[in-house]
Amino acid sequence: MPELPEVETIRRDLEKYIVNKSIIKIRAPVSKVIQSPVRELRRTLLHNKINAIKRRGKLLVFCLEPDGQFLLIHLKMTGQLLYQERDIRIAGGHSQGQPFSGLPNRHTRLTITFADGAKLFFNDLRLFAYARLADKKQCAAVLKRYGVEPLSPAFTVKRLTNILRNKKKILKALLLDQEIIAGIGNIYADEACFAAGIHPRRRCHRLKSEEIKRLHRAIKKILRLAVKKRGTTFNNYVDGLGRTGSFTNYLKVYGRAEENCRCGRVILTKITVAGRGTVVCAVCQK
Repeated sequence: MPELPEVETIRRDLEKYIVNKSIIKIRAPVSKVIQSPVRELRRTLLHNKINAIKRRGKLLVFCLEPDGQFLLIHLKMTGQLLYQERDIRIAGGHSQGQPFSGLPNRHTRLTITFADGAKLFFNDLRLFAYARLADKKQCAAVLKRYGVEPLSPAFTVKRLTNILRNKKKILKALLLDQEIIAGIGNIYADEACFAAGIHPRRRCHRLKSEEIKRLHRAIKKILRLAVKKRGTTFNNYVDGLGRTGSFTNYLKVYGRAEENCRCGRVILTKITVAGRGTVVCAVCQK
């Protein structure tokens, strides 16, 4: 599933190309992925414009004209957003081989065509993703469910300390809880725990002040670098400039089970924590 850095990369890329373009055609086959009535979707989007794209955790918020109308898109496990404009191609989300071959295809749940001929395809293989319209009140209710943004000024050491203080759940489970901290998934939870030197099975309320400071610093540093490197890409997606997410080159534990830890003293092991595959170092993480 795309996490904060990957979704932020998609947001930035799309915003460069689709903001203020008139929408002239909507194609939306009946699917549970499209959670608003197709007639309402067409009525709202046709001859409208997207005036901004925002992100909340892993959720994309397309702000429509007039103000107060929104299209919410969550890619979940297998969603894709594919933008095609002459020689410009942007892709983000789940890989399905050659993403731009034969579009729209049987996995295309929504196609938005702009006045200049550019198209935005929303694909989903396993029907986990969703797109739905929301008014201002509905959008606010959805966004309110999300926890603090870890790259925002609000995410301070004090805020993290208050979050952890009375929580008896294991650390990784808390990091994955979108209602507590928004945007962190399996990749960056593993990397943050390793960078902080904390075992992901530790109970939150037992973390010491110095450990919380290290964790806070690790979360901020790793997410900032991952955004700068355009996320973690395990597929062949490139945008119009031929770039891919290169944070894969900076991974210390995720996806490296049975390899040597960077400390050079032990082999990394894969365990299950909070129901998720988790790679840890028995020496570096306590």
